[in-house]
Amino acid sequence: MASISYDEAYPAIELLPRSHNWWAWLKGTPPECIHLGEECDWIATLLPDTLYLRGKRSTKRDPPRPEITLCRECLSDAVARELESFPGRVVAFEPDAEIFSQYFFVAQPDFEPVGLRPEVSEAIGQRLAQPGGACAECGFAATWLWFSHQQIASLDEVEQVAAAPGLTLCARHGARNLLAAFERIAEANVFYMNLPYGAAGAYVWI
Repeated sequence: MASISYDEAYPAIELLPRSHNWWAWLKGTPPECIHLGEECDWIATLLPDTLYLRGKRSTKRDPPRPEITLCRECLSDAVARELESFPGRVVAFEPDAEIFSQYFFVAQPDFEPVGLRPEVSEAIGQRLAQPGGACAECGFAATWLWFSHQQIASLDEVEQVAAAPGLTLCARHGARNLLAAFERIAEANVFYMNLPYGAAGAYVWI
């Protein structure tokens, strides 16, 4: 299988040398950004092109970019441009800062394979099918619909998923809003995050 080097995948990220040597390779641990050499309250493992379908890995880009562990600032540096340029529709749910451990994008065709309940899949699908309207920040065409944790505390609130107004945003402001939500979370250990793929989908958390 073809592979992409860390320098190619993450040109702006400086790696912690001890996390990117032969011993780390033997242990099978992903490289870390330089800032994780000291105590850090915010850590996220990024697998940009990987989706887990009921525990089974599914690659959404060939070749996939490698796994990496980042502090919040380096995570923002690594994902901001791609999030801002994603052309598809996104419904994004703000995670619960106290309990979330994964934050991942799932395209609409993968709603069922990833394990979303049928009624949740249907509610999100209906929101994706609605006209995007105008971005609340700049007035350009909105492709994101953002739900704060105050609006929708969990995907169990199916009626809220179907009816809550949310915040309509263009891709640029949608991405910035998501990263700003991360900034408001003082501490996190995110075991898995990926990047958008396909034509439309949702960012969900567990």
